[in-house]
Amino acid sequence: MVIAEVSAAEVLKVSRETLGLSALSDGVIDDAMLAASLRRAAGILCPCSPSTLIAAVLESLQYLTEDYGAIAERAAASLEGLLIGGDLLELNQVTIDDPRAKGTWVFAAPPGFVVRPGGNVFLIGIVPDEATPLPASLNARVAYEGFARVLTPQLSEDLPSVLHHLGLIELSNSVWLKAPKPESATELLDGMLRRLAEQPPSGAVADICILEPLRDVDYYVGRWVNPTNESGDYVARRPQAYGAPLWGFARLMDGGVTRFLDCPLKGTRWRGCDVAWHLQMAIDHCRGTPQLYRRRPAPGGACLDFFSPLPLWTQRRLAVLGRPAPREKCLFSYWIPQRELASEEAFLQERLWLSPRDKSEQGGGE
Repeated sequence: MVIAEVSAAEVLKVSRETLGLSALSDGVIDDAMLAASLRRAAGILCPCSPSTLIAAVLESLQYLTEDYGAIAERAAASLEGLLIGGDLLELNQVTIDDPRAKGTWVFAAPPGFVVRPGGNVFLIGIVPDEATPLPASLNARVAYEGFARVLTPQLSEDLPSVLHHLGLIELSNSVWLKAPKPESATELLDGMLRRLAEQPPSGAVADICILEPLRDVDYYVGRWVNPTNESGDYVARRPQAYGAPLWGFARLMDGGVTRFLDCPLKGTRWRGCDVAWHLQMAIDHCRGTPQLYRRRPAPGGACLDFFSPLPLWTQRRLAVLGRPAPREKCLFSYWIPQRELASEEAFLQERLWLSPRDKSEQGGGE
């Protein structure tokens, strides 16, 4: 028996082919491969925690790259992308009759698609036994836009009918892009303040972290601080025994927590982080220091740069109408076609209370 040595690049090549991706000659683990690997792991392991999926993928890649630390960070970002894109669902987005189900679990969404305004098809969902629900002829046409998978119809092709025939579920744009009811920043903030006031005294909460409104809205990471002697109402995160810290709205007195409203809110479909980020946008707007976005010219449209996270329902909208773009001195960017640009900027300003920033200014956002 002859034992042959296989290089890391050869293993990655075969792995990509198994995942239904085109081969790369340089052995790079790109975002498309990370997203596809997470989908494959989810088809096998879900329901499970996000950390379980990430750990499974990282273990499979451990000896195939020298930049393991960066891959771990990118894998976490890719998993967030799968949540935004609808490949994965959180517990509050599904109906399940299992008392063992944990609030931190994610579930594999069934295969489906959304038709973009321009006619392209945005694919979502995961099959448990295959890397893709598509036959090889269709899968070879899939274009990867970060975490997203997009199919372009050929001339005179009725692509939605083809996908229906394959068993994929079509979701309308009205359902897919559903957002919270329109309200002013003042109305949202007042409603959350009422909910917070109705909470019983919380007692001491150790190791809490708050989002400080006084700090620069362009530097999201730098706004998170551990309280010392602050008094007031803050978007906050508190640790739990297992899993990521919980999101909430906290009332502080001299640095100590007196009341805490957990997010997500009961009876709503929105994630805790989405509620908190939207609330912080309202707080910043009401303080007269609104969060900002920047518009950069790009072929066929413009890139919109963001300096703080956006709720899932906004990122999903931007991903369907446009596509993720390389960032430039910001947290993340989306390219939006010219025909959608005016309406999307109006959406950002009216529903998220963001203000445009002159593109010539330099920003942080890292």
